[in-house]
Amino acid sequence: MIAILDYGSGNLRSAQRAFETTGRDVVITSDYQTALNADGLVVPGVGAFASCMQGLRSIRGDEIVRERMALKRPTLGICVGMQILFSRGTEHGEHSGVGIWDARVEKINAPILPHMGWNSVVAPPSSSLFKGVEDQSFYFVHSYAVKDSVGAHPTFTEYGEKFVSAIEDGAVWATQFHPEKSGEAGLHLIKNWSSTL
Repeated sequence: MIAILDYGSGNLRSAQRAFETTGRDVVITSDYQTALNADGLVVPGVGAFASCMQGLRSIRGDEIVRERMALKRPTLGICVGMQILFSRGTEHGEHSGVGIWDARVEKINAPILPHMGWNSVVAPPSSSLFKGVEDQSFYFVHSYAVKDSVGAHPTFTEYGEKFVSAIEDGAVWATQFHPEKSGEAGLHLIKNWSSTL
């Protein structure tokens, strides 16, 4: 079973439909034990870093993610759901995140923000997440990102400057783009993640 964490942020229904294409049962939940014990947990996110963290803490979602990491249970962060997994965010001031990876989420240095639309990725040869879609484009909507190389297997994208567009690090994976809005390539990527559960 895949649980999509409901903490007041994210495109929950579109995410649910996309993850249901894997053939697995998908639930939207804010229940601690359901989220902790699911085969896979999806942490979506839309909006500002600080408000997402506030919502996440309100259901102890930060604790769920850290406990799942310790238990090596697969977790996937999407968009701001990826950003809040880092230690700090700088949107509207400095705010602390979940702290899975020690890096700052900073404004992208680009002439037009937000970075909105389709863009390609440069995934490491060892990537399981991008297997079969390494040459595809994915749908982004964001103005902030992590610029440092972090995690075991980071993927990068260029928009004004190079930033981290995905990470595969043990049980915790994340994408800065929206796989649920990325057409067939996004659904293929979701199936790649689901196949690890």
